[in-house]
Amino acid sequence: MPVALEDPLKTVVGGSTAKVMADHLGLHTVGDLLHHYPRRYAERGELTGLADLPLDEHVTVLAEIADARVMTFNRGRGQRLEVTLTDGTGRLQLVFFGRSVHHHKNELLPGRRGMFAGKVSVFNRRLQLSHPAYQLLGTAAGEDARDAAGAAREFAGQQIPLYPACRQLESWKIAKAVATVLDSLEQEGWRGLTDPLPPRLRAEYRLPELSEALLKVHRPRTAADFTLARKRLKWDEAFVLQVALARRRRADTQLPAVPRVPSGDGLLAAFDGRLPFTLTEGQRRVSAEIFAELATPHPMHRLLQGEVGSGKTLVALRAMLAVVDAGGQAALLAPTEVLAQQHHRSITGMMGELAEGGMLGGADQATKVVLLTGSMGAAARRRALLELATGEAGIVVGTHALIEEKVQFHDLGLVVVDEQHRFGVEQRDALRAKGRQPPHLLVMTATPIPRTVAMTVFGDLETSVLDELPAGRSPIASHVVPALDKPHFLARAWQRVREEVESGHQAYVVCPRIGDEDEPAEHPRRTGRSEESEEREEGAEGADPGRRPPLAVLEVAAGLRSGPLAGLRVEALHGRMAPEAKDELMRRFAAGEVDVLVATTVIEVGVNVPNATVMVVMDADRFGVSQLHQLRGRVGRGSAPGLCLLVTEMPEAAPARSRLDAVAATLDGFELSRIDLEQRREGDVLGQAQSGGRSSLRMLAVIDDEDIIEAAREEATRLVGKDPELDRHPALRTALDALLDEERAEYLDKG
Repeated sequence: MPVALEDPLKTVVGGSTAKVMADHLGLHTVGDLLHHYPRRYAERGELTGLADLPLDEHVTVLAEIADARVMTFNRGRGQRLEVTLTDGTGRLQLVFFGRSVHHHKNELLPGRRGMFAGKVSVFNRRLQLSHPAYQLLGTAAGEDARDAAGAAREFAGQQIPLYPACRQLESWKIAKAVATVLDSLEQEGWRGLTDPLPPRLRAEYRLPELSEALLKVHRPRTAADFTLARKRLKWDEAFVLQVALARRRRADTQLPAVPRVPSGDGLLAAFDGRLPFTLTEGQRRVSAEIFAELATPHPMHRLLQGEVGSGKTLVALRAMLAVVDAGGQAALLAPTEVLAQQHHRSITGMMGELAEGGMLGGADQATKVVLLTGSMGAAARRRALLELATGEAGIVVGTHALIEEKVQFHDLGLVVVDEQHRFGVEQRDALRAKGRQPPHLLVMTATPIPRTVAMTVFGDLETSVLDELPAGRSPIASHVVPALDKPHFLARAWQRVREEVESGHQAYVVCPRIGDEDEPAEHPRRTGRSEESEEREEGAEGADPGRRPPLAVLEVAAGLRSGPLAGLRVEALHGRMAPEAKDELMRRFAAGEVDVLVATTVIEVGVNVPNATVMVVMDADRFGVSQLHQLRGRVGRGSAPGLCLLVTEMPEAAPARSRLDAVAATLDGFELSRIDLEQRREGDVLGQAQSGGRSSLRMLAVIDDEDIIEAAREEATRLVGKDPELDRHPALRTALDALLDEERAEYLDKG
């Protein structure tokens, strides 16, 4: 039957297989299946390295059977088949139980080779696959003659594609479905396939047509075939995405905005004059970039990123003061009440009498800095709303409460969004819509972002980078504490905390969850996850079968008070506390009235207590790389050196342990962000998902493909400048419409 790319898969591969592909791999149409590319290739005769297989991941290996034997247990009433695979250097054990033992024993004979798929575990210190699926090369056991012929064709080529698979559907079954689709499409002349790359680009960069690339990526005869195909398919993804971002940037340049030019002797000048330190060269450079854009009649869209403690908040505050100088107002949107309160306290502290506009003792150039959060009392809230509406308050710091309908600004000129990844698009857009004209936008992130990621994920923003730490910041030493293998290391960790406190300093202890009565942080279900998305997600991970629940703040705090830290002032901080209680506890900690603060990641960003010198992260393997780097940045903020101890029960061979070793080995946030991205994948760069499971980038790796991304960005900018509506590029427009479904188009439009 003729096949077209828009056809549903069930018309080609059958209903049950199509359902598995839809439910577990996100594949719904023939085109989806064709864009489900092999994750790697095995050359016929080449065996998979077995010694370094990752634990707890679903893998497909090509290996040779070394031996197979049936063992009895339970006094002879039970049987199991143990099969040993080898690649010549390492070994992997397969285990089968129950009634299938004799069937598998007759197939899995020493000397045979095949593909074996399952989840890697450890038993008796040996790597093992329990009840794996398999396909022996050169055989088609259990298949009819027609299927046997298909299997023979599948493995006849030199390159064997291995697809991202799941427990319910093995790689070779996906390959079989792809072969069926390709056979039909070749006969029908690739109905429904449009090529988004203009002929000029294909010629200039020596790229094959799309149909040829799809054939070569699924049916390569040589390594050169799939190398060329992958280059072409990466170009497709990079170019279509960069066209979308280039159109967004161009649309931004058409919007009107009020230019905000600071006066030479106003609030900003008075603030700079009272600073007790000199701005770093990076802070001066980035401020100049921001001031230049604020002065234009089009809205600024700028990303401000940098290392923990590099002074991003100071740069953002100077931008806000410049806007107030020019007659406008500025809003700082923070993701949590704790962070909003910290920002408000920090800003008013830095400004002093300049934040007391209209009050006794306030300076002549002063303005008001108000706080607006959801937990404020009615009277304080009414007063803050009035001061915003009349323009008496030049700066407001708040949470999502800022976007409520009742909040009105006199003249909103600048929106500063802190930690953008924590906000929904609708929240950011609702705040920006409160200006008379589109306000200028400054996005801050304390997570360093590699340049290629910034070009891709934040491609509609100009980027400023602060990579220079202010003078006076102390070094932070980081160490992994293997609590299970070496319990005396954990005892020493608590001893170090006590030593720091006795020296007059303070400590943080971070746990993944709050307490027994709360639900653990949600953990992605592993059942049916693709090989491509088996990486751990960023953030505190929750319950995993076979593992104890994550350690909790309330339990750990109680245990420390009665155990290794008895006699010290140990308090617990978490997100379920009343806002007033959280703020009061943070005030007491900052004042030195608390020795050890046991907390969740509520202290991850923005918390600034220079006297805190040591942090202990419990179950550190349940946090992502960037999150650990953020947490670590809470210590070493004063003159005394900082210490970060990453406590884990993971064995040395576990992938999670290597993450911790990487964090301990470097303080370079940009290097850690690369590691983090390599482990988490890029995520859906146009959507709100940040894990790899829904990525719109199937082939392009934003870490590795910098040359393609840069070239695609330049070409996209040039093309959009000449043909912004893509009238002369209908195939590209079709590809763009497919990428920008309704949800993603809305995301991109709202920035």
